[in-house]
Amino acid sequence: MCKGLAALPHSCLERAKEIKLKLGILLQKPESAVDLVIPYNSEKPEKPARPQRPSLEEVLQWRESLDKLLQNNYGLASFKSFLKSEFSEENLEFWLACEDYKKIKCPVKMAEKAKKIYEEFIQTEAPNEVNIDHFTKDITMKNLVEPSPSSFDVAQKRIYALMEKDSLPRFVHSEFYQELIK
Repeated sequence: MCKGLAALPHSCLERAKEIKLKLGILLQKPESAVDLVIPYNSEKPEKPARPQRPSLEEVLQWRESLDKLLQNNYGLASFKSFLKSEFSEENLEFWLACEDYKKIKCPVKMAEKAKKIYEEFIQTEAPNEVNIDHFTKDITMKNLVEPSPSSFDVAQKRIYALMEKDSLPRFVHSEFYQELIK
């Protein structure tokens, strides 16, 4: 290993390996971008079912509503694949983690999951740090003193707004989305 790389933190090297792997997958040029789609399912089934292809009407509704996109398994998987291709999937991953977090009933498990989410997405220099302002970060940290289902609500709403105003328009103009319309 060259001296320049040896000086980098381990997390940077790991991220570089991930990026190299993803680029390798993308360079294989599958026949369709849909081949890269992996459906999201919090209850990990033995064999993941391929989401049913949506109607043209449903796909067109995604341009107007991030909610409709996220509620459709095929849309969610397509959006996720698009974001991964841009190396910007952390916002969606955070949003999904918050949705799973809200379903937890056991206080001990809730505290464990809250810590994981904080370490993965919120803390400074987290592996998948989301871009939230200092005020939102402070509110979230205060909410985590006593974790509740709403502990991440402020941060999740900020990230949702960011995806709605930034990621969704890029997705709608992408080849991923244009292929779905065809």
